[in-house]
Amino acid sequence: MGLWQRLAGRKAENPAAALYQAVVARGRESHWYEAGGVPDTVNGRFDTIASVLAVVLLRLEAEPTAAETIARLIECFVDDMDGQLRQFGVGDVVVGKRMGKMMGLLGGRLGAYRDALVAGTAPLDDALLRNLYRAEDPGAAALAHSAGELRALHTVLAQVELDALMAGRLSA
Repeated sequence: MGLWQRLAGRKAENPAAALYQAVVARGRESHWYEAGGVPDTVNGRFDTIASVLAVVLLRLEAEPTAAETIARLIECFVDDMDGQLRQFGVGDVVVGKRMGKMMGLLGGRLGAYRDALVAGTAPLDDALLRNLYRAEDPGAAALAHSAGELRALHTVLAQVELDALMAGRLSA
């Protein structure tokens, strides 16, 4: 088999892969689970990664030419979550339903964090209690930690150029 045939059969590397890997790495940082009080469980890790991803998506929404980038980043998320579900032994029929629910959860975070961080029309603490902590109060210090981290991420991402962001850099 020639090189062309091998390359044609392979899925092209997603240009948002480095950015998605950086999102996952940020969402898995221990401070979320220690100082932030997010449960270190499958759901807690999903909630943290989805929260970081939502803040990154908010940054990308500010780019007039980023629609393709947003789509590719969400594609990385879907591929990752699909793989995670299958690794847990979830079958094809159920994967679709669970993916729909996960996309709804991501969309809910995106809307709530947009209202809190971009529009300033809703309190971030309320959004975090619903979306990061699933209505379980982690205590004032933990909530303040997570709110501060997401606010800081939102602020610093505004300073990161799109090319640097696509390369996986989440800080200026």
